[in-house]
Amino acid sequence: MDKPKVIVICGPTASGKTSLGVELAKQINGEVISCDSMQIYKDLKIGTAKPDENEMQGIKHHMIDFVPPNKRYSVAQFKKDAENSIKQVLEKGKHPILVGGTGLYINSLIYGIEYQDTKIDYEYRDSLEKIVDKQGLEVLYKQALKIDPIAIKKISSNDKKRIMRILEIYHETGKTKTEQEIESRSKEIEYDYKVFAINMDREKLYDRINKRVDKMIEQGLIEEVKEIMKKYNEFPTAMQGLGYKEVVDYINDKYTKDELIEKIKMETRRYAKRQLTWFRKNNDTIWLNGLDDIQNNINIILEGIN
Repeated sequence: MDKPKVIVICGPTASGKTSLGVELAKQINGEVISCDSMQIYKDLKIGTAKPDENEMQGIKHHMIDFVPPNKRYSVAQFKKDAENSIKQVLEKGKHPILVGGTGLYINSLIYGIEYQDTKIDYEYRDSLEKIVDKQGLEVLYKQALKIDPIAIKKISSNDKKRIMRILEIYHETGKTKTEQEIESRSKEIEYDYKVFAINMDREKLYDRINKRVDKMIEQGLIEEVKEIMKKYNEFPTAMQGLGYKEVVDYINDKYTKDELIEKIKMETRRYAKRQLTWFRKNNDTIWLNGLDDIQNNINIILEGIN
C-alpha cells in the first residue's frame, strides 16, 4: 500500500517559504505545519517572522505559537507533535505541507530519527559554559571532535549550542549523537516525504535578509524582547534564538543600536549559509528557484509529487 505523501518546503531564512507554502495550500486543499524551532514560542512574533493572519490567508497553520518561552521544547517533542499534526490533516482529507528552515526538525521526520528526550544536567551545562568563558569555544569543539567526529563535521565551529549538545548527549547517555541516530533509523518511516528546497542567488538572498532585519527593528523587535523579559523569569532556549540573543546583549549595553543591527544581519546571513549547506546533504531534494514566480515553483512541486 502506498504511504500518504507529505510535502516539505524548506530553505534558508527570508527565501519566501511562508508565501509559497500558503499559496500551495490554497491550490491543493492543504494545511501548513511549521518546522521552525522559534515559531513554536508564544509572544515571539517579530524576530521569528511568524506569519500573521493576513499572511496565512485563511490557511490553517499548525505548530506555531504554542510553547511558552520559559519552557524547554526538544526535537523529540517536535517529532511527536508534528506527526500528530500530519495525522490530523490527513484525517480531514487534506494535504499536509511542512514549511520551515530548521534542518534538525525536518530530518527527524524525513529520516524517522528518534531523538531521546534526555534530561538536562544543568551542573554539567554550567561547567561547559565556564570553559567557554575562560578558555573559548574551541576547547569544547575539540572535545566534541574527539567524541563524535561525524556529528561535529555537520555543524559550524562557532555553533555553541550544538557543540554543547554533542557533549551533553554523550555525558547523559554514554552514546554519541551519531550512534543514537543510527540506532533510531531502524523503524520504518510512516509517510512518503517529498522534499523541496528553495535556492536563491546569494546576493539577492543577503539583500532580502538585510531588509528583513531593518523591518524587524522598525516593527519593534527591541520592545518585543523587553516585554518578554518582563513577562517571564527565564528563557531556557527562546532567548538563544537568532535576533533575540543579540537584542538581549544590546539591552545589557554590549552593543550600540547600529552595531546590534549589523550583528543580527551578519549572524542571519551566516545562518542562511549553514541552512543551505544542511539542505544540500539530502540527495532526494528537488530544488526550487526562489527568484521564479510562485506559480512556477508550485508547478514543479505538483510535478514532483505525482
